[in-house]
Amino acid sequence: MEKTESFGKGKRTLKVAAQECLTEGIYSMWIRAGQIAPKAAPGQFIDVYTRDNARLLPRPISLCEIDREGGRLRIVYRVAGKGTEEFSRYQDGDEVQILGPLGNGFPLEAAEGKRVLLIGGGIGIPPMLETMKQIRGETCAVLGYRDSQLFLKDAFQAQGPVYVATEDGSA
Repeated sequence: MEKTESFGKGKRTLKVAAQECLTEGIYSMWIRAGQIAPKAAPGQFIDVYTRDNARLLPRPISLCEIDREGGRLRIVYRVAGKGTEEFSRYQDGDEVQILGPLGNGFPLEAAEGKRVLLIGGGIGIPPMLETMKQIRGETCAVLGYRDSQLFLKDAFQAQGPVYVATEDGSA
């Protein structure tokens, strides 16, 4: 298995390209990543740093989508504390400090030409989207949610069959 190169050799200050609230407490942020984006891989993550010096540790957030041509990376995250709450206020043009992409990524070559079932739940759903896009083979996604707030479901359906389950039975 070939490992994907990791680009975590230092923090970078980049710019937010777009930010939107997908559903209550779930946000999508596109980051202008320039030459980093074409080298990123499904299954990698970035460390995102807050501006508040009282919070030294970064928040690791999986890549949701990679726009190689446009030089952008998309993260989808849940507001879980003060750090991610700060990120939710960022707007187009704001600076964001990241480290990465980090990690080896998913072994897509192992899935080539095969039938692949992708399973994700909650905030584990976003990294499956770019994975589903890049697999060369028949794919199907099973997505688990807490309730009827089915963020990213339409984006997955554009790639292939999707099955949904919710904890509360609403969908």
